[in-house]
Amino acid sequence: MMEIFWGDPLILIDPKGGDVTRFCTIEKVHYWLRRKWPVADAAQQTALAKVEAAMECMNSVDDARNAFLKAARLAGFKEAAMA
Repeated sequence: MMEIFWGDPLILIDPKGGDVTRFCTIEKVHYWLRRKWPVADAAQQTALAKVEAAMECMNSVDDARNAFLKAARLAGFKEAAMA
């Protein structure tokens, strides 16, 4: 599988426990949305659909990234500054 350029990494802080996760690839985002996401809601489903569409070159990565960030914020994640 070819990795799709995701842009600058996103660094999120988990609301439960404060773990920090760095998202550098769309594949990691996809895995998290499917397997590790703490909230099953409409924002998560929308982000997952947009990420999968971007992975198949049917949607822009920017749209997928924005949907992922929205879902992350609604799930309680906080963005961390890159060091």
